[in-house]
Amino acid sequence: MSQWVRRREVIETARRTVAAGLTYGTSGNVSVRVPEGFLVTPTGLPYDQLQPSDIVLLDLAGRGEPRQRKPSSEWRIHRDIYAARRDAGAVVHVHPTFATTISCLRRELPAVHYMLATAGGAPVRCAAYATFGTQELSDAVLAALEGRFACLMANHGLVALAPDLDCALATAVEVEKVAEVYWRALSVGAPVVLDEAEMARVMEAFKDYGQQPAT
Repeated sequence: MSQWVRRREVIETARRTVAAGLTYGTSGNVSVRVPEGFLVTPTGLPYDQLQPSDIVLLDLAGRGEPRQRKPSSEWRIHRDIYAARRDAGAVVHVHPTFATTISCLRRELPAVHYMLATAGGAPVRCAAYATFGTQELSDAVLAALEGRFACLMANHGLVALAPDLDCALATAVEVEKVAEVYWRALSVGAPVVLDEAEMARVMEAFKDYGQQPAT
């Protein structure tokens, strides 16, 4: 697949994060792995104005080509995920209302709903707070993602990774939906959390979930 096509896919996914209510304005960022490193959204540009030439190419050392746009301030998170996680083909970082609300409480997201299995298991951890754009924040996110496909970011938002852009976005959507359920349950009482044994059964069942190729 050509790099130009991948650039268009990054733009489409970024716009879908806004349409899904996961982020707003110029917040959040999206990237995809390519042979040269990764393509990431630029900083400070509204998604509806992006053109393929605006998407920034960085190598896994964070070096870019001359005369490109400045990359997202969170490019380190993307770089470090790709360097550490061979299963990461795409990364979505967003600021959705409910996941961010839980992150402001510095809480992890427990297994109040079995669909949290899409995040690789439960709980979805909350990465320690650090100033945006710093290596300290990237280190905290990478630690919280261990064994998971998503994590919260304290007082900040949500990160999701997956083999491709569609799956990364879908994971972010599911985590936000579970975060909403958790927030609403907390507002009326103490939610009952599914135990590890049940989540293990769900994780096993998810291996064959959905439409399978015809044989």
